[in-house]
Amino acid sequence: MRRNRDDWTETALRALAEGGLGAVAIEPLAARAGATKGSVYHHFPNREALLKATVERWEREHTEKVIELVEAEATPHDKLRTLFSTVLDRTRKGSVEMALQAGAEHEVIAPVLQRVTQRRLDYLTELFEQLGFDREHAKKRALIAFSLYLGQVQMWSTLPGLVEPVLDEAVQVLTAHHAAVAHNV
Repeated sequence: MRRNRDDWTETALRALAEGGLGAVAIEPLAARAGATKGSVYHHFPNREALLKATVERWEREHTEKVIELVEAEATPHDKLRTLFSTVLDRTRKGSVEMALQAGAEHEVIAPVLQRVTQRRLDYLTELFEQLGFDREHAKKRALIAFSLYLGQVQMWSTLPGLVEPVLDEAVQVLTAHHAAVAHNV
């Protein structure tokens, strides 16, 4: 079977979710796919190029495509609920997110992770503004929402039997009293 760039970045994403940054190495990935190292090197000159393509794919699939999906909803409240249900559901399938957070200092990972984090916070801020929060409160709620997401991801990775979904409660708490806060009452 001839593999293309997408096949290799998919294999690398799975390895990243299961074994962290160190698992994204040419020889083990080739062995895992039942291919030769040459197949990987045909598409990527080195590990860093494969890693860069992999994290950029993660950025597209786990940020931009999720935002597109969420934007199909009619109301800001529905958008927020869909966003939470989508991202929290994905965390159960292995955590690329935690592997990337753990490798946040890596020269290939750092710029993508920073870009993704900022994009996610900006988008969440927009949603909270659409719900009627002023900019300051919208930014604070965006940070709380993103922190909740990262905490849930971490706990599902390390304590999977302990964590229960908190989707409805999270949306309720994060959107509560928005009129009072937005009008400084």
